[in-house]
Amino acid sequence: MAVYDLETVSVFLVEDNDFMRFTMEDLLRQLGFRNIVAAKNGEAAIEYFKTMRVGHQAVGGTNVDIVITDLVMTPINGLLLLRWLRSAKESPNRFMPVLMISGAADRKYVESCRDMGVTEFLAKPYSVGSVYKKILEVIDYPRPFVMTNTYFGPDRRRQRYGSAPGGDERRATEESDITMVYGAKDMRQPKKEDSGVWMFKLPNSLKDKAGGMGDSGPGEFPADLLDKAEEKLERAKLDFSTWALDYLTQLSDLCAEALGQKGGRTAHFEKINLLALELRGQGGTFGYPLVTIVAKGLFNTTGAGCNEDDKAVEIVKAHIDTMRAVIREKISGDGGDVGRQLLKGLKAAIDKNS
Repeated sequence: MAVYDLETVSVFLVEDNDFMRFTMEDLLRQLGFRNIVAAKNGEAAIEYFKTMRVGHQAVGGTNVDIVITDLVMTPINGLLLLRWLRSAKESPNRFMPVLMISGAADRKYVESCRDMGVTEFLAKPYSVGSVYKKILEVIDYPRPFVMTNTYFGPDRRRQRYGSAPGGDERRATEESDITMVYGAKDMRQPKKEDSGVWMFKLPNSLKDKAGGMGDSGPGEFPADLLDKAEEKLERAKLDFSTWALDYLTQLSDLCAEALGQKGGRTAHFEKINLLALELRGQGGTFGYPLVTIVAKGLFNTTGAGCNEDDKAVEIVKAHIDTMRAVIREKISGDGGDVGRQLLKGLKAAIDKNS
């Protein structure tokens, strides 16, 4: 089994949350990556990638091997960035592996990313182990790329043989009808006389670059790197409470502003929803799964079309108070009896204002 050396493998990280961007960057460095470039949102990422188009090389002489991006960002989110990378003429490499990360890991979000051509999807909260496994998937098992008139990206069927899920076979083209390509130079659309489906089976240059050249099996990272990454993430937990309390203060301010006006609260609830998503994704990562549970409830409660009256604001405040108590008392895990009482109190507040 090959032991990968990631010093020469470059990563482009896109994350709009400063704390999470620094945390992920530190984690990647502990796993052995040395060439890391970071951007604060999809817009900044696209501007950077446009500079790579000249000679397919970035400023500073570093090519990007893997993109790791958050899903929910403004003004350009991870999904729009992914679409640009897969379809834009300015994209430096339409075959670039893209790992999408999000606290919004519900089925509709995962399917949207899949249909836009994502390589892997990592749900928040994440751990060193889950990040490690996803990166290994990208290196060890690259899927062939499929191009049709409506899709370009990794083959969405991860298993080539056997029946489709639920027996619903949606492929209308036999494998013998597919145009096979073993190089990435020719990227024109399929000709009309073709079946309209091309499959690109490209050499696994990423594995070669990581030190797995000539090894057909899966590889691994040095064990000591994983231990160091775990220690680094553990230390980051000490800073999480400060970051989380700042977000809770922002939520409280939004509630006060919303109560100060009788109508037109949609913008307030949209901001509340985004902050809830951030807390939902990060709580479990830093040892506060109760924060993730409560924030998920707040995220679901404040989605598009939600109630925006005074009672709805009181429900938001109840979620804030619960999360603040978890952080203040440093309640880890499920919190035992204290955790159950907090969730019981939250439910009572929700029922009272529903």
